Amino acid sequence: MSSLVLRVATRLLAGLILVFAVYLLFRGHNAPGGGFVAALVAGTGFALVAISEGSAAVRSALRVDPERLAMCGLGLAILCGLAGAMAGRPFLTGLWRVVQTDASTPLAIGTPLFFDIGVFLAVLGTLLTLILALEEN
Repeated sequence: MSSLVLRVATRLLAGLILVFAVYLLFRGHNAPGGGFVAALVAGTGFALVAISEGSAAVRSALRVDPERLAMCGLGLAILCGLAGAMAGRPFLTGLWRVVQTDASTPLAIGTPLFFDIGVFLAVLGTLLTLILALEEN
């Protein structure tokens, strides 16, 4: 088992690391960042938990099999690429929908955001599969 200092520090840092990963994910399609980088950061948080608490703590926190997470992410990324093709444009062409809320500025939501989420899920699922396999063996 790990030290008390590592377990306490992990409980403080893991949440902050995951929040930073979400920030990188949503920032990514407009600036540096995105699904790949965010998944690497989130994987670091989960690896820290696996080292200090064990793989059972990571599996209970996830509630989803990491391999299934990777496959869902890959499917979402492919669907986002096919959306452009179904609209008569090249594969992976970004499509945007502008949503007007009450009194605020319009919000543009596009397939690049969902592609980044798919990449995030695919990379995170792959990383977690590897981390948990190494931790359990």
